[in-house]
Amino acid sequence: MEFILITIAVVLASNAVGGVYTYLVLYTDWFKKFRLQKRAYKPNIFFQRLPLISLNLLLLIMITCGGLYFVADQFIMERPPIWSWALQVLVIFFVDDTWFYFMHRWMHENTYMMRKIHSIHHRAMTPFPLEYIYVHPLEWFLGSFGSFIGLGFVLLLWGNVYAWPFWTYVALRNLHEIEIHSDLRSFIKIPILAPTEHHDLHHARVKGNYASTFRIWDRIFKTELKAEYKQ
Repeated sequence: MEFILITIAVVLASNAVGGVYTYLVLYTDWFKKFRLQKRAYKPNIFFQRLPLISLNLLLLIMITCGGLYFVADQFIMERPPIWSWALQVLVIFFVDDTWFYFMHRWMHENTYMMRKIHSIHHRAMTPFPLEYIYVHPLEWFLGSFGSFIGLGFVLLLWGNVYAWPFWTYVALRNLHEIEIHSDLRSFIKIPILAPTEHHDLHHARVKGNYASTFRIWDRIFKTELKAEYKQ
């Protein structure tokens, strides 16, 4: 129970950061000069999006509690060696992003899924941070599978999973999604990682750049948008 409660606290804390970040992006000029797109946000856009965002946050908590309930005994609460900590985080991230790439691309290429499900998320052509969670509940549910598949790989490779790497993954995953939906220029860029510009361009053009965290699958399958980002 302690493990699940701490996980929920990490989820809520990271999304609280997203809420503050959203307020600053939408209602202050602090980050205006770092905007990637020229499109202005619609008045009251946050409150229009809030019901679905709130529903999906509730679903996130329910999925997290329900899914982890069945595997909680596999988690070790003590802190692992730093190398094991880093590797477990990397494995979960990579597996989750692989799942996300193929699921996301399928939603774009399947006419029904794009029109009825994924188009909801693409109402955000100029996204703000918390719009990472503005999606159809079915898409949100399907997307959550990646994390659990990643945990499955960790269990196969290690025989168990430490709680601390998982909490690190949950926090970083949420914060990364919040960041790449911010429509703000990235200041730190690592070649294999997808910066905000990568996903923001996907929202602006509604195609390509299907990965979230890494660029590997977009490059392998030639779905990465090559043009320079134009403001």
